[in-house]
Amino acid sequence: MEAVATENELYRASFDSFAEGRRGEPEWVGKIRSEAFARFAELGFPTVKDEDWKYTSVAPIARTVFTLANGGSTSPPGPLPEGEGVQIVFINGRHSPRLSRMPPSEKVQVWSLSEVLRKHPAWVEPHLSKLADYEKSAFTAWNTAFLDDGAFVNIPRGAVLADPIHLVYLSESQGEPTVSHPRTLIMAGPDSQATVVETYIGDANVYFTNAVTEIVLAQGAVLEHYKVQKEGLSEFHVQTLQVRQERASNFTSHNLALGAALARTDLNVIFAGEGGECTLNGLFAGAGSQHLDNHTLIDHAMPHCMSRELYKGILGGRSRGVFHGKIIVRPDAQKTDAMQTNKNLLLSKEALVNSTPALEIRADDVKCRHGSTIGQLDQGALFYLRSRGIGEEDARALLTYAFAADVASRIKVASIREGIEAFLGLRLKPSAEAA
Repeated sequence: MEAVATENELYRASFDSFAEGRRGEPEWVGKIRSEAFARFAELGFPTVKDEDWKYTSVAPIARTVFTLANGGSTSPPGPLPEGEGVQIVFINGRHSPRLSRMPPSEKVQVWSLSEVLRKHPAWVEPHLSKLADYEKSAFTAWNTAFLDDGAFVNIPRGAVLADPIHLVYLSESQGEPTVSHPRTLIMAGPDSQATVVETYIGDANVYFTNAVTEIVLAQGAVLEHYKVQKEGLSEFHVQTLQVRQERASNFTSHNLALGAALARTDLNVIFAGEGGECTLNGLFAGAGSQHLDNHTLIDHAMPHCMSRELYKGILGGRSRGVFHGKIIVRPDAQKTDAMQTNKNLLLSKEALVNSTPALEIRADDVKCRHGSTIGQLDQGALFYLRSRGIGEEDARALLTYAFAADVASRIKVASIREGIEAFLGLRLKPSAEAA
């Protein structure tokens, strides 16, 4: 990355003030915080000269001076997502107890991260900032430097949770460009089963959500994770999700990128034990001038593991999409079975997507394959529907929905699936794309 000296100057005073207010925190947290800010100042924001960012310019973020957001109001800036079970709500990155539905303590631990750091820091010390590497990522370093609040989820050994755990991050306008750094740590104990949903929504005019989520699956754990990103169309969103799977664990991700002016998600999974399985499903849908970037990495570091990946992009208007998916098979990872697919649908002549699937195979007894397609609506199918009396606009919307349906149909949480179906049916019509 190319260092930018102004980052140190612009955010040093904010960092010093922030760190001063947390003198009572554990020494190891302060040490991590200081090292992370030093690394952020050294790295600077990435540019298109960096290989991992060649298709995504963060210049709009780099040239804006963001102040650290406060907790906002005690009322949500918009309607909260519907759903049953546990729901913990954060406004501008800070926990809102009044809006949250907390669980019975004996079933699962769902806490505000700031409260855990004050009362039980030993709970998180083994994993917090151990998975997401701030040495390589400026945005992860920035988040770690301002690590304050977010969600801590601990699913005990053998627990089977019937209802999802909802983590809701809302951004609220404060009249100037602001940034929040929500941090999430999810620990799935041995032989546990659970579903966790992260939702990002807001009404801010110029707002930046810089999030990091670390997920640890112990032996035999089964975790289904949803990320629903529906931030305002003038907001910025960057998130790193780092996942570590131990022996015979099973991880499923549903990454739904629908909002924000500029959004980037880095999803990295490492198999740290044999016999693991992971499934990565993704849907990114852009209109207008949105820019949606998805980077995935599956690291087959151990043998006898299986991964399946399906990402679909729908781009209209002047929007831009990026998919970069990489699968690494280490020398000792024999009997690896990996498949990656990326399919993209362009709804207008000005829409563009960059798709770069990649395989790096260093073992010989493996089954690995990948594929990528980019196309437009099938004119034959469109003609068929119109010949049956369906109007052109409705026919296009129907075919668009059909393209995304295999991703949407994999969503098990009813409220999320219904929301995606409504989004696809209402927003992705040609009349919306011209906006």
